[in-house]
Amino acid sequence: MAQMITPSVGFIGLGRMGKPMALNLIKAGYHLVVYSRSSGPVEELLGAGASPAGYPGEVAALADVIFTCLPDEASSESVYLGPSGLAEATRSTNLFIETSTIGPELARRICAQLESKHASYIDAPISGGIERAIDGGLTIMAGGTLEAIKRAMPFLEVVGASVHHVGTVGQGEVVKLINQLLVAVHTEAASEAMVLAMKAGAEPQQVLEVLSSSWGASAMFTRTGPKIASGEYGSAAPTRLLAKDINLVAGMASANGLSLPLVERTQEILGYAMESGLSETDVAALATLLAK
Repeated sequence: MAQMITPSVGFIGLGRMGKPMALNLIKAGYHLVVYSRSSGPVEELLGAGASPAGYPGEVAALADVIFTCLPDEASSESVYLGPSGLAEATRSTNLFIETSTIGPELARRICAQLESKHASYIDAPISGGIERAIDGGLTIMAGGTLEAIKRAMPFLEVVGASVHHVGTVGQGEVVKLINQLLVAVHTEAASEAMVLAMKAGAEPQQVLEVLSSSWGASAMFTRTGPKIASGEYGSAAPTRLLAKDINLVAGMASANGLSLPLVERTQEILGYAMESGLSETDVAALATLLAK
């Protein structure tokens, strides 16, 4: 009887970002074992050569290096610390790479639980959107020990083009949340700018062209402006995810004794967008609220 080959890499969470990352790992020659709540992405990965797992803990039992890419803190806490979770099946050879955007305190708590079983953990949240997830061009902000980062690097370099070691566990999430602060505020600013330009009679495409080389330009204006100009928003970056992130930013600010007016105002606007039925619509649709 042939001996089963244990997959070297596991991947949990095959959503809009996780699925293309997992596919890139397969393309790079790694044999993946995968788990996700949705069956469709799992079937797609199985078709690409991956093996299935029935629950998160089984991934830790079968793979040495495990990526997680999950939508919120509740999901990460459940996958790592819940019943049949990763912590229950952790082995000393495991290295966990958390690419989800969560709070730094949760990252540290998960790390402590895993390290008590002599496993390794890094928080390595990602930025760049679906396009960069597909082409392996993500920016990765990694927190962890130098030893763990070195071990993770060959895998991180498959899914990311720019990998930064920013400190100890939790600091990856800190830097990612600073990024998300700017993403949220710049998205709101870009929405206000485009709505005002169009209401005042400016030609949208000309505004986009002029501002692309002006001081008012930003990555979020470049991304969001054309969607507002066309009125075609799609769902590439759902509002619910940015609303979740700005809540984490506000929590981190509060924990550090800060009151940040732009964060608080943007948090309020994103909360209103959620109440208005825009949770699954791209964040550019904030412009529709302003136009009203």
